[in-house]
This record gives sequence, structure tokens and C-alpha cells, in this order.
Amino acid sequence: MGWFGFGKKHKSDDEGQDSKSLITEESQENTSESVEDEQASDSDLDQERGITRGPWDVNDEEVVNYDDYLDIGAVNLPYLQGIELRIKANGQSGDIMGATISYGQSSLEVEAFAAPKTLGLWDTVRHDLKAGNPKAREVEGTFGTELMLPVTVKGKEFTTRIVGVDGPRWMLRGIFSGPAASKGKERETLDTYFSNIVVDRGEEPLAPRDLIPMHQPITPDQRAAEKEESEGDDSSASIPGKPTGPFDSDQQTEVKTTLSRGPMFSEVR
Repeated sequence: MGWFGFGKKHKSDDEGQDSKSLITEESQENTSESVEDEQASDSDLDQERGITRGPWDVNDEEVVNYDDYLDIGAVNLPYLQGIELRIKANGQSGDIMGATISYGQSSLEVEAFAAPKTLGLWDTVRHDLKAGNPKAREVEGTFGTELMLPVTVKGKEFTTRIVGVDGPRWMLRGIFSGPAASKGKERETLDTYFSNIVVDRGEEPLAPRDLIPMHQPITPDQRAAEKEESEGDDSSASIPGKPTGPFDSDQQTEVKTTLSRGPMFSEVR
């Protein structure tokens, strides 16, 4: 599968290439370890080699080049061949509440929340989720301490993996379902996808845990056209009808959007 929109490499890319043999050797020596132990080992190796992971803040100096990303306001989503994007909207107001990326037999739901200036939000949110779900358990994974949460759908029990990443005044939550909740190629692919998301907190005054405003998807071509039209004008006159302020997450519906690779993006609703 080809990745697009990653024009700028992280500073640690070369280090990651040099240490591929180390990862291979260690994985061969520890084939009998559990999934949780493998996840913890990967995390420890990243820390030892100084490898940094996203998601990224829009103002981060090491942020990937997201010119070719899909802009939905709070988050900028990378393109990945073969994904389907579902936009979650409020049934009454039409406000965009979140996005779900489907890939193969897996899915990834992403939501961005406002967080305090000085403290992260994920530890508190994780504690609350665990307290409300006795079957939930914590594991060390790709993005630090993650939560494995069993859910029942139509009488069948499935395991979801919930991760949270704290950024400057935001927290990005990802809910992985299907094979991406455990291990394998789809997990690796969607972990990388989540890691390359760019979060735009904006300057709106929001209380902690408020959803950061989103809007309908804007493709790179649309963004370039808007920039050309507004050249010489106030750059703040950008997205028509862009929402402001916190959202109410009650009564949600889904608007399906399928993305496929043409000259850039094509959108079908």
C-alpha cells in the first residue's frame, strides 16, 4: 500500500533505518512472548533510540508535510489507498463530531478533545473508562498505556483498543476495532495512519473534554483554490460556515464518504 502526503521526514527516520536489524533480532529471540510483552518491548526500543511518534500538533516543528491531507477542522487526515472515511454528524444540528477510517477488516475512530494547558487528559479519561467498564484492562502499546475494552455487538463479543495521545491543549483519542485491535498488518497500518494525523486545536475557548470543532472535508485541491481566491485578502476569511465552540455529542448520525485516489481526492456521498 502506498502512502501519500508525507513530504517531510521525521528527524528520527535515519535512526529507525539503521536499527532495523536490532528489531529483527529481538523479535526472533522473543517469539514466545505475549502480545502485551511485544507491545511493551517495541515501546521501550523506541524510547532507547529516541524515536518520536505522532500524532502531531499543527505548530510542531517536526510535523509531517500535510499539504496533501484531508482537512476536517480539528484533524488533518493522511491519504491511504483503500480506506473508507465515515463522517459522524449530529442528527439535529449537522455538526461534525468525529471520523471513522475503515481499512480491510479494521476500523479506527478518531476524535479530538480540548485539554488543560498544563496537564494531559488521557490518564484521567482512561481511568474513567476503566472504572466504568470492569472488563477493561490496561496494556503497554504503541502509544504508551492503552486500554483493551471488550464490547458486545449483536450477541457477539469483540475487543476494541482505545488509545489517547496528549498534545498542546488537546487530546486525540483513537478507537481501533477488528484485527487492528490486536496485532498483524492492519494494526501496523492503522497505527502508522493514526501516528501521522495532524491536530489543529485552533484558538476557540473550549473547556477540557469539549470536542474540538470539525467541518466537512476539504480536499487539497479545494484548499489550494480557496487560497488562490483569497490571495491578498484577510486569511481568516476561509471556510464558509465553519463551526465554533464546543459540540454536544448527543444524537449522532453517520455520513459516509469514500475516498479514492484520482489526481488527488474524489469524494462520493
